[in-house]
Amino acid sequence: MLTFTALPAFNDNYIWLLQDAQRQLCAVVDPGDAQPVLNWLAEHPEWQLTDILITHHHHDHVGGVNRLKQATQARVIGPARETIPGLDLAVDEGATVELLGYTVQVFAVPGHTLGHVVYFCPADANSPWLLSGDTLFAGGCGRIFEGTAEQMYTSLTRLAALPDNTRVYCTHEYTLSNLLFAEAVEPNNAELTTRLADVRQLRDKQQITLPSSIALEKRTNPFLRCEQVEVIQAAEQKVGSALDREHAVFAALRSWKDTF
Repeated sequence: MLTFTALPAFNDNYIWLLQDAQRQLCAVVDPGDAQPVLNWLAEHPEWQLTDILITHHHHDHVGGVNRLKQATQARVIGPARETIPGLDLAVDEGATVELLGYTVQVFAVPGHTLGHVVYFCPADANSPWLLSGDTLFAGGCGRIFEGTAEQMYTSLTRLAALPDNTRVYCTHEYTLSNLLFAEAVEPNNAELTTRLADVRQLRDKQQITLPSSIALEKRTNPFLRCEQVEVIQAAEQKVGSALDREHAVFAALRSWKDTF
């Protein structure tokens, strides 16, 4: 079983370090800055970085790739439909990747960017995991920079259909601000109220709020709850008109969150 360690970068990014302790091999996800990874490797000289996984082309996710690749000769895996520095293995919908002894599935999830991909590993039934990049966040979702609201909603719906016990590793510490918005959408969601209180305590102690799980997101993330009556009503009240499709509810929520 792999160990996941969050290496903080910039103000609120996490570079996920996946570790195979038995073989002392590791991989990293979306290294926008090489230095946190290089520092870890210097502190653990017996470990070898074998792979660099990229979800999308934004600089805070790829800025450290060239330097890391030069230092470690690690394989760079990333979306085929985007320009990724140092790319060795271009992947798209339906691809599988052998990573640290596990078979990882690639899903195309347009919305945040048009070529965004995520990496899902069924592992065994007890511990599936998802590297969700900037598509699904804890309590929220990414902004729509290149795709459409309908594309993004379709992508999120697909992720919501993964097993409930899937651990979700996203790449930003946005959970508190996301849940404050969620509370504005669903003030009567008791489980959301509890989650918000828990997250406040973690952040007061400067502790990480990740990983999340698909089950928790489906119960407390408004962007995965566009079929719920209270969410629909909140979105309709915000836009001042009826919304007859779930992706229209999603679009209203995303627009609201952009200025929240």
